[in-house]
Amino acid sequence: AVSKSSLKSSLEKLECHFTWTLLEEDVDLDELKETVRCQIRFFTESNIQNYNLMSYICHLKKSNEEALQNLQKAEEEVQKSHPDKIARRSLVTLGNYAWVYYHLERYEEAQSYVNKVENSCKELSSTAQWKIELPEIYAEEGWALIKFGKKYYKRAKNCFENALKKEPNNPEFNAGYATAMYRLEDYFYRQCEHESLCLEPLKRAVELNPKDTVLMALLALKLQDLKQDDEGERYIEEAMQKTPCSPYALRYSAKFYRRKGDVDKALEILKRALTVTPDSTFLHHQLGLCYRNKLFELKRSTRYPSREQVEELIQLAIYHFKIMTDRKTKNFSAHMDLARMYTEGKRYEEAEETFQKASQINILCDDDKQQFCHVYGNFQHFHMKSESEAIRYYMKGMKIQKDSYYFHKCRDALKKMLEQRIQRGLGDARVFATLGFICSLNSEKHEAIEYYEKAVALNPDSEEYLSGLCELRLSISS
Repeated sequence: AVSKSSLKSSLEKLECHFTWTLLEEDVDLDELKETVRCQIRFFTESNIQNYNLMSYICHLKKSNEEALQNLQKAEEEVQKSHPDKIARRSLVTLGNYAWVYYHLERYEEAQSYVNKVENSCKELSSTAQWKIELPEIYAEEGWALIKFGKKYYKRAKNCFENALKKEPNNPEFNAGYATAMYRLEDYFYRQCEHESLCLEPLKRAVELNPKDTVLMALLALKLQDLKQDDEGERYIEEAMQKTPCSPYALRYSAKFYRRKGDVDKALEILKRALTVTPDSTFLHHQLGLCYRNKLFELKRSTRYPSREQVEELIQLAIYHFKIMTDRKTKNFSAHMDLARMYTEGKRYEEAEETFQKASQINILCDDDKQQFCHVYGNFQHFHMKSESEAIRYYMKGMKIQKDSYYFHKCRDALKKMLEQRIQRGLGDARVFATLGFICSLNSEKHEAIEYYEKAVALNPDSEEYLSGLCELRLSISS
C-alpha cells in the first residue's frame, strides 16, 4: 500500500499548478473559468496550458472528475502539437494528475503519476530526480500567475526571465515576458508617462510573433500611452486586418479608439466583437465606458445639453455596467464605474448600495482600497454634503500607507478641505491635528509641529495630540 505521508512529500516536490501557490481567494473562479474557456476557443496554440489551468480551476471548484477530463485533453494536445517532445511537455500535466488523484483519495494512481514524473525527469536529465529546470515549465507557471491577477505579476515576470535565460529567442517566452511587463506597468507604475519598461519587450515579442495580434494591440496601447498615437494606430489597423474576428484584438482596438477620442469607432468595433462573443462581460464594460465618455464630451462641448440626451447616455452606461457587475460580482472597477454613473444620474441610493458592494469585494489590493476611499470620500463630500464622512474616508485611504496615485489624491483632497474649513473659521483641534498628520506623512515636520501645537492649544488634554507633537519634536532633535 502507498504511504500517504511519503506520497504527500513527493507531491510537494512536483512542479505544477498545485505547488505554485495560486490561491483561490485572489481570484473570482467563475470569471477565470470563463476567461480560460474563451481562450481555449480562440487561442488554439496554447491549449496545453489552458487545459492544465482549467483542471486546477475545476479542482478548486470541487469538481475533480471534470479536472481529470481536462488533463486528458491536455495530454491529447501534447501528442498532437509536440509529438517529438512528449516527456518535456507533459510534466506539468502528470503532476496535476497526481494531485487530483490524491484529492480523490486514489493513492495508488497518484503514486503511479509521481513515478511517471520521476521517470521523465531521469530520462530528460541524468542528475535530476524531480526538480528539472525546464524553460517550458517556467513559462507555464508564468502564464498561470498572470491569470491569477495583479498580486502575481511580479512572480510571473521572474518566471519568464528564468525561461528566457535558457532560450532568449523563444517567441512564446518573449510574449509572456512582454505581457507580464505590460500588466505590471499598467497596474503599478502608471505614473511614468515618458518612459516605459515594457515597450522594448513588446516590440521584440511582436517581431518574434508576427501572427500574435493581441501582442500587437498591447504594443499599440503602450505607444498611445507614450503619445505615439500614429505608430500605435498602424499596429491596431494591422491587428484588425489579420484577425478581424478575434475578440481580444477587437476589444483592445476599441480601447485604443476610445482613448483616442474616436468613441463612435470604438462603439462600432465593440458591437462587432459582441457578435463574436455575445457573453463577454468585458465588452459590456467597455461599451459602458464609451457611453460615459460621450456623456462627458457632451457636457464639455455643449453649454446647456438637453436633459434627454444626458439621460439617455447615463441610462446606456448604467445598462452596460450593470450587465458586468451582475455577472462579475468581484469586478471592482466595474462596480466603481456603475456607482459613479448612478451618482451622475443623481440616483444616490443606488450609488450608495453599489459603493458598499464594491467595498466588500474580498480580493481588493491596497491600490483598490485607496481608490475606493478617494472616490467614496468625494461622493460623501460633494453629493451627500457630509464633510465628516469625507474626512473619515480620505484619512482611511492615507492610513493605507502605500505611496500610490490614490494616496496622493486622498491627501490632496483632505488638505484642501481642511484648509477651507480654517478659512471659514471652523478650524477646531481635530482639523489642525489632521493637517499635522498630513504634513508629517509628507516629511514636512516643521509645518506638522505648528499644526499640532495649534491642536494642543485648543485641546490641551488630548493625549493623541500631545504624543503626536512629542514624537515630531523628538524626530527633529534626533
